[in-house]
Amino acid sequence: MNTQEALKIASLLVEEWVWTTETERPEPNRLDVKLTKLDDFIPIVVGLRVQRLGYLSAITGLDLGPEVGELEVLYHFCTAAAVVTLRLRVPRDNPSVPSLCSIIPSAEPFERELREMFGVDVDKHPNPIHIYLPDDWPVDTYPLRKDFEQGTVSTAVRRGVKHDGKENNG
Repeated sequence: MNTQEALKIASLLVEEWVWTTETERPEPNRLDVKLTKLDDFIPIVVGLRVQRLGYLSAITGLDLGPEVGELEVLYHFCTAAAVVTLRLRVPRDNPSVPSLCSIIPSAEPFERELREMFGVDVDKHPNPIHIYLPDDWPVDTYPLRKDFEQGTVSTAVRRGVKHDGKENNG
């Protein structure tokens, strides 16, 4: 399947079904799909998988800022040169998205990173442990949010020093 065929099938999938979406073509090889209902997310992902419209290449978190009150989660699916991006907005307070791990097992590390760096709860994630940050990282402290203040994390935690003062070498 070439790029244009993949984008046409993806467009038909999200535009002509009953889901509430908005689509854009920011570049000739891209289709951005803004989902307006979280309930449509899993059925659209399943539809992309059934149509064999690529693989999940990344999940990106975006902090739109405390004044907006929302975070945006982008799911990038690639086939040939085509990129289909599903865009979900979630509330900044108690953000949550469903896990894709039962559909796409390779989503697991992306979802762990999303939880750890942005504080987005990934519902029914099979392994919600830290992937990058130390185990003693402060709760409710998300380093990729715009309101993160580096001073809120102790120097010892940032350097990898355990609470007993000994170096944490792995």
